Amino acid sequence: MERHAPTGEHRAIVYNPHERDSTRSKRMILDIQEILGFLPHRYPFLLIDRIVEFERTKRLVAIKNVTINEPFFQGHFPDYPIMPGVLVVEAMAQAGGIIMMYELPDRQSKLVVFTGIERAKFRRPITPGDQIRIEVEVLAFRQRAGRILGRATVDGKLACEATLTCQVVPRVREAKPAADAGPASSGEQVEAEAAAAAAVTGTE
Repeated sequence: MERHAPTGEHRAIVYNPHERDSTRSKRMILDIQEILGFLPHRYPFLLIDRIVEFERTKRLVAIKNVTINEPFFQGHFPDYPIMPGVLVVEAMAQAGGIIMMYELPDRQSKLVVFTGIERAKFRRPITPGDQIRIEVEVLAFRQRAGRILGRATVDGKLACEATLTCQVVPRVREAKPAADAGPASSGEQVEAEAAAAAAVTGTE
């Protein structure tokens, strides 16, 4: 059964009869209000405006409309505005974050954070007036970690691509262990995090 979107929100679902999926694949479209229900990011750091395709645990396509009103254009660069490449990668990560957050029943208490950026390449500048199409494909998926391939295009031309790894963490920082619990608890936590990262990167 399809999991419902956050309370009070509605979602359009587009069916593609040509897809081969025994469970009848569904491609979902999410508007900005629905995106806000999955991501904790807010202005000026929310970098996707709409989801136009979404296949759970597989792939997602998002749209980002770039305008001269973006705050980063004030300094990057005066008289020659270019969207910073790191923010294009961040937009990919946010798109991938929705894929992971969608599967979490307790998403309101979780965050999805970067753990790695690999093979990032920037092919062409993105400037005011551009519409970025952000396509992310899941390479590996676990309950607490994931690995995605991201591509950003403008007018069908590749602007940026990168492979990203990420991890699910508590949204509220946990209290530091008491002094008497000390090194053992910290060590166990480090080992658990290392194991999760290795499971995603395939270095086990």
